[in-house]
Amino acid sequence: MRIAEKPLAVSDDVVVAATRAWLERAVIGLNLCPFAKTVHVKNQIRYAVSAAQTPEKLLVDLVKELRTLQSADASEIDTTLLVHPRVLTDFLDYNDFLELADAAVAGEGLEGEIQIASFHPRYQFAGTRPEDIENHSNRSPYPTLHLLREASIERAVAAFPDASEIFERNIATLRRLGHDGWRRLGVDKT
Repeated sequence: MRIAEKPLAVSDDVVVAATRAWLERAVIGLNLCPFAKTVHVKNQIRYAVSAAQTPEKLLVDLVKELRTLQSADASEIDTTLLVHPRVLTDFLDYNDFLELADAAVAGEGLEGEIQIASFHPRYQFAGTRPEDIENHSNRSPYPTLHLLREASIERAVAAFPDASEIFERNIATLRRLGHDGWRRLGVDKT
């Protein structure tokens, strides 16, 4: 059993500002996701900050955000970043929660319509060491569930001829950048 971390006492405005800076400087700035710039420029990203301090309450917030995204006009809200700074700050706990998140998508009948991408300050891909730079492609200032419309993903992939090469390109970009370069981006909250 892992020791629970003390919930962060941070304002929603600070959380959104840090998340937006990470999106602009790292995700868009390094072109880690070539699809992010369009929805950012069009102001189609919903930033939702969860006050949840338990996984159960986060699950309630997730379902609410899934319903909000589903019912919203895509030209208004195309994607949602559900940031939860007060719960699942331990990466292994967060990673375990992703099964519940996917089950919530299925439970809402949204499979094939919405999917969830995962970001965390301590993100670690299987087969890597915590300090490996490639993990930074999915490292955000706070734990974040990214709710994406599958139709938007399909359009973006169709417009980007080499979508299957994004992951490999990101690894090369991050290796060139290195840890010092990542720190200079100023996107880590600590």
